[in-house]
Amino acid sequence: MSDVLTSIFSTDGLLVGTLIPFLFVLTVVVFVHEMGHYLVGRLCGIGVTAFSVGFGPELVGFTDRHGTRWKLSAVPLGGYVKFVGDMNATSTPDAQQIDSLSDAEKRVAFHTQPVWKRAATVFAGPAFNFALAVAVFAVMFSIYGRYVTEPMVAEVRPGSPAEAAGFQPGDRFVSVDGIAVETFADVQRYVSGRAGDEIVFVMLRDGAEIELRATPVLSEQTDALGNVVKVGIIGVVNNEELGQPRLIEYSPGQAFVQAVSETGHIIQRTGQFLQRFVVGREDRCQLGGPVKIADMAGRAAALGFEWLVQLVALLSVGIGILNLLPIPPLDGGHLLFYGIESVIRRPVSERTMEAFYRVGFVAVLAFMGFVLWNDIFAC
Repeated sequence: MSDVLTSIFSTDGLLVGTLIPFLFVLTVVVFVHEMGHYLVGRLCGIGVTAFSVGFGPELVGFTDRHGTRWKLSAVPLGGYVKFVGDMNATSTPDAQQIDSLSDAEKRVAFHTQPVWKRAATVFAGPAFNFALAVAVFAVMFSIYGRYVTEPMVAEVRPGSPAEAAGFQPGDRFVSVDGIAVETFADVQRYVSGRAGDEIVFVMLRDGAEIELRATPVLSEQTDALGNVVKVGIIGVVNNEELGQPRLIEYSPGQAFVQAVSETGHIIQRTGQFLQRFVVGREDRCQLGGPVKIADMAGRAAALGFEWLVQLVALLSVGIGILNLLPIPPLDGGHLLFYGIESVIRRPVSERTMEAFYRVGFVAVLAFMGFVLWNDIFAC
């Protein structure tokens, strides 16, 4: 029995080592997302009936002076903001409820607002997720700075795409597919997600620029959290002599600029991965669900709080992007309908919306089931 308790409650056990870090990461990301909806909705004069972290039965909560019920619910795998006039947590309009509202309530009901207010309120959730990532990275850069190395080729692996393309030791990367690079990490960032794609590299050799073409191949590597990931490589290696590693320290303003850039890179990489995944060019095991996230949270917590906070930023970006997919009942699905409404000058019919919501809900459930299957059985 003591061994069982130790495995659960020790710092590297299931509860303290995995579940608590997982709940911390997920709760922060969900809270910020829903707070975006709430704050912009209130700013637009929309009434809010409930703000929940988690789904299902309420565990604890209170009602504020504006009539909003703030609560922590039993299933900590999401959250929602319910506005006046909503049928459910996905902001589906309830025609019968709207008809029964008083004139004062109709003025603050979500679905009686101009389309731009509804769109701004919906977009605010993912926007706050991106802002959270920027804030985390800005603080991290301000405190720790960043180690960088020069984009130099110290070694070319035998039999690699780089060798076939004609790379030589001493070459310096200038650009990758037309994008200027300043560090070796920049090169890795642009190459790692492009396995199977021919990439144009501009290199500086003996004072002159030359153009080389190489196609990255997939390689299994272990990241800082111990996860086995598949990334594209061309087979070049940097070293301390040519890379000249150094620490760059940033002022708060510089840290913010770097944080925006880093968040932009993550958004771009995530979008690129999803596009390639849809057409079958990415390994499905690279797509993780709640079990994999929990495992990553535990590994990050074991390395230190700063690693856990960085995982919050990465997950926040991922949640923001997924919510912008044009699939009801995700935020992107709402935005799609608002875009159509702004073009045709009238709301999409309730019957059409209901049909799309049903299909979208099934698609979301299928996706959740897929990643859960990946986590437990397939990968």
